[in-house]
Amino acid sequence: MSQVAINQVLSQMRALEAAAKSSESTSVGDVGGSGSEFGKMLTESIDKANATMHQAGDLKEAFTRGDEGVELPQVMVALQEASISFQAMTQVRNKLLSAYQDIMNMPV
Repeated sequence: MSQVAINQVLSQMRALEAAAKSSESTSVGDVGGSGSEFGKMLTESIDKANATMHQAGDLKEAFTRGDEGVELPQVMVALQEASISFQAMTQVRNKLLSAYQDIMNMPV
């Protein structure tokens, strides 16, 4: 079960990487039209990270209650996935904020 979840996370990361690389190759004239695509991709990433956090919380609660079929390794993997997704989203936010500040500090 945990190997399947890890493979799913890796495939999502590869898909995001491919989407980011394909958006890097757009020309300057295409930048105006790609803003909504970037916003959509960012929103989807945040939603996936949020869903991962909720799923981990639900598994933790189920394990705490002593539900059948919920084992400690499964809970620990889910919590680590949630932690990694949150850290990744924090790093993306930091990079976006840094880029915004760089743009704002450019002389006109």
